[in-house]
Amino acid sequence: MTKSILRIDASARRTGSITRDLNDRVIDRFTADGPVSLTLRDLADGLPQINEGWIGANFTPADKRTADQSDLLSFSDKLVAELTAADTLVIGLPIYNFGVPAALKTWIDLVARAGVTFRYTKAGPAGLLKGKRAIITVASGGTEVGSGYDFATGYLRHVLGFIGITEVEIIAADRTALDPEGTVSAANAAVDALPLAA
Repeated sequence: MTKSILRIDASARRTGSITRDLNDRVIDRFTADGPVSLTLRDLADGLPQINEGWIGANFTPADKRTADQSDLLSFSDKLVAELTAADTLVIGLPIYNFGVPAALKTWIDLVARAGVTFRYTKAGPAGLLKGKRAIITVASGGTEVGSGYDFATGYLRHVLGFIGITEVEIIAADRTALDPEGTVSAANAAVDALPLAA
């Protein structure tokens, strides 16, 4: 069975990026195991910011939207379609100033949509994208993943769970300013040990 993978690169750096290198390694591991349908989403290419018009369109029922409103949501619809079609997400997460890059936050704003990727119930919000797996490759200069000042990995894990993706694995090359060779080597080993079956 062909695995459908959505690869998301959030690093602003196209060369010398540890998360891009780790994502390459994760993809290589999957493709060596069998056929893969791969969708690439490079956030360094830029994303439109949501604005008042976008919010108005998003909260207008689909059958009542004007052509202009549908056009405002068209890029978001494309991102949601990529996300919905994938059974595995591979997300490169460089930690910038203790949090996620602005481009990744924008991607989240564009795909976290009530009635589309989550819904409100009497028991609270419920994610609609269940049964998916997410592998997050993380790199940081000084932030220790899982520490009290890591506001990136916990946030992304929470957002993914909010839209229904609760099987989340984190592969970290953190604190590279202190031990670049050791932490990258450990992350590479973690990729090599990654279970291929969800």
